[in-house]
Amino acid sequence: MIDSLPLVLIVEDSQSLAEIYSYTLRDEQARVVQAATLSAARAVVAADPPAVVLLDLRLPDGDGADLLKEIKHADPDAAVIVITAHGSINGAVDAIRGGAEDFLVKPFATQRLLTTVRNSLERHRLSRLVRILSPTGAGEGFEGFVGTDASMQAVYRIVEQAAASTATVFITGESGTGKEVCAEAIHRRSGRAAGPFVAINCGAFPRDLIESEIFGHTRGAFTGATANREGAASRAHRGTLFLDEICDMDLTLQTRLLRFLQTGVVQKVGSDRPEQVDVRFVCATNRDPMEEVRAGRFREDLYYRLHVLPIHLPPLRHRGDDAVIIGRHLLRRFAAEEGKRFQGFTAEAEALLASYPWPGNVRQLQNVVRNITVLHDGDRVGIEMLGPVLDLAQGRRTDDRMDDSEDEIRPLDDLEREAIERAITLCDGNMTRAAQRLGISVKTIYRKRAAWSGPTAA
Repeated sequence: MIDSLPLVLIVEDSQSLAEIYSYTLRDEQARVVQAATLSAARAVVAADPPAVVLLDLRLPDGDGADLLKEIKHADPDAAVIVITAHGSINGAVDAIRGGAEDFLVKPFATQRLLTTVRNSLERHRLSRLVRILSPTGAGEGFEGFVGTDASMQAVYRIVEQAAASTATVFITGESGTGKEVCAEAIHRRSGRAAGPFVAINCGAFPRDLIESEIFGHTRGAFTGATANREGAASRAHRGTLFLDEICDMDLTLQTRLLRFLQTGVVQKVGSDRPEQVDVRFVCATNRDPMEEVRAGRFREDLYYRLHVLPIHLPPLRHRGDDAVIIGRHLLRRFAAEEGKRFQGFTAEAEALLASYPWPGNVRQLQNVVRNITVLHDGDRVGIEMLGPVLDLAQGRRTDDRMDDSEDEIRPLDDLEREAIERAITLCDGNMTRAAQRLGISVKTIYRKRAAWSGPTAA
């Protein structure tokens, strides 16, 4: 149905330009409506909330910035793209600070308009999906995850699709990114949610015990086996079996696992009686599985048997503002648990949360916030509480010198600025593409450039 297509509203007082924009978007999966005045645009927004708005700031009957505020207040998911002339770039930067997604400077290339609108339509669709799927309705989480970055919204969508299937899921990601949370989300959203979810960390058990942990054993099967024991595969019958750190599994056991995947039959260690079980497999690793295959540490046939529905969890440093969102969520939770008064972070502390690389990902952030909540109290977590914990976590010591001279140490802000400006240059000035390559949001680029260059930043 055509009414189900998202709406793109073009707010432009020049009829010829509005027609050009509409013609450029003619093949997109969207409805395109034009409005030449502020009042006409308000009428469209009230009757049919748009997904994307192309907004000229200078309108005959008012300031487009007022409409931006109204749209973002009514629908935070709506993507507003400001259209401006060279002489009004300051206003566009202010609009970015006010919630605009991007801005286009006249005259701009057709492909630039297409790319920006397509990206905005996709982000809007994913944002709406997250709000629908979020158990709190707040749009900041999904089935145990917290975060609104586009990379995580894509993960939420894949989890929802994977849950409806019975195919094996292979989750990859650095340590601390939430691979078990992802596996549990798939289980809870699946038709097996009423069954058991059984997790086994293949790297947590000695080589001679992991087989028993997965398949079980009979009394007397080996020294210490004083009773019959059900393995994880049997306990997960009619549910989900999650094998974490699958690449740590011994090659001999990989052969048994492959046979289990092919037949659905398990046999306890020390038993000659086969047992049929019905499980859905989800596995995970923090390594590159193909590299493990090439190195001969992981069976290629097992890899292809498991690698049916891949999900990659991005590291926290590539998730835009999610570190701040997760930090706030954890602080509220831990403050309630510990009976502390914390209501949030100071602006300086949130800036540190956003810029810190988080090598331990969400798990490290959780430990840091827990540490602060236990050891401190107050209305706000300040940088004086947060900074020392992160310095310790990073292993910084004043007497550890990696360089020949302190003069070779450069400020982190300078390095960050060089990286961002270089990315913009390599992407031919396309801010959206540069942000995607850097793993940050385009709003972050605009915000930082404005801070570096003052109100005249382009």
